[in-house]
Amino acid sequence: MDKLRYSRVMIKLSGEALAGDQQFGIQPSAISQFAGEIAEVAKKGLQVALVIGGGNIFRGMSDSAKGMDRASADYMGMLATIMNALAVQDALEKMGCDTRVMSAIPMQAVAEPYIRRRAVRHLEKGRVVICAAGTGNPYFTTDTAAALRAMELKTEAIIKATKVDGVYDKDPMKHDDAVKFESITYLETLEKRLGVMDSTATSLAMDNNMPIIVFNLFEKGNIERVVKGEQIGTIVHGG
Repeated sequence: MDKLRYSRVMIKLSGEALAGDQQFGIQPSAISQFAGEIAEVAKKGLQVALVIGGGNIFRGMSDSAKGMDRASADYMGMLATIMNALAVQDALEKMGCDTRVMSAIPMQAVAEPYIRRRAVRHLEKGRVVICAAGTGNPYFTTDTAAALRAMELKTEAIIKATKVDGVYDKDPMKHDDAVKFESITYLETLEKRLGVMDSTATSLAMDNNMPIIVFNLFEKGNIERVVKGEQIGTIVHGG
């Protein structure tokens, strides 16, 4: 543990990351890549909690949900996150990493119910805890779930793994002159609507002074670099 800056972190993965280069579904090779990196740091003593989105299967707020009752659509999105959690659990356990899926929606046949004290105990025993089904409530995103679980489990940082290497003033995929921030405050991300996490999640992190580190998931070794304290991506802080 002396080589790692953090002892316990929350990693937020988008559902789209599980789709790899597909537009939809789960790509085993994409899961294996980041599962290998998570397993690597977990074996070095890092306590890891995960929250995974469901956008690769269903998005409550997407065009596909237009005309559908928002609460019903959000519950469908929560079920999608459980499918993703089971896929990630399978990949991690094939790499020798002990895991527990804990669901905010009771589903005892496939996952434990989310109980904060039990989740903390799993982390202390070196198990990767995969928090599924968001907060268990409609109208809240998995970003908010990640921030909430990070506070509950007393992690030291939220690590948001994305397809870009940090936070930019505009979309770097569309604008060649986009400027990357090495660090930025919570208020700046809210005022500039940079979309690091949704406003509820960012406000929750700000109120509890929880740093958010945004980095490129698909560059090999980045997760380990982040938890060792290297300057990777962008850190969102209180200023």
